[in-house]
Amino acid sequence: MPFFLDIWGCIPELSKNCTDMTNASSTYLGVIMGVIIGSVISWWIYNRQKRTSEQQDKILSRIVDLEKIHSEILKKLADFDDKHENSFDAIQEMDKKVDLLLKKLQDERK
Repeated sequence: MPFFLDIWGCIPELSKNCTDMTNASSTYLGVIMGVIIGSVISWWIYNRQKRTSEQQDKILSRIVDLEKIHSEILKKLADFDDKHENSFDAIQEMDKKVDLLLKKLQDERK
């Protein structure tokens, strides 16, 4: 058995002359397995959160783009409404003038 494994105690899986695993080596093996499993789980969680974050960033940028388009549409609608209001006012003014002319014509005929 190599020297660096001597500090772990008797680990039957690694040593030929060992008949039973000691408490220390069992603890060390548990810690090592915990670190490995914890690292895999931490990497998996990090990877999932990273993908979720990237998807959220894409969605947020799409929302910002849609808000810009929405603002532009609202501005165009406001401009159209202003032009429509001006046209409507001009038509009402013409209607008043036509009514006045018709009234004058009726008054002249009487």
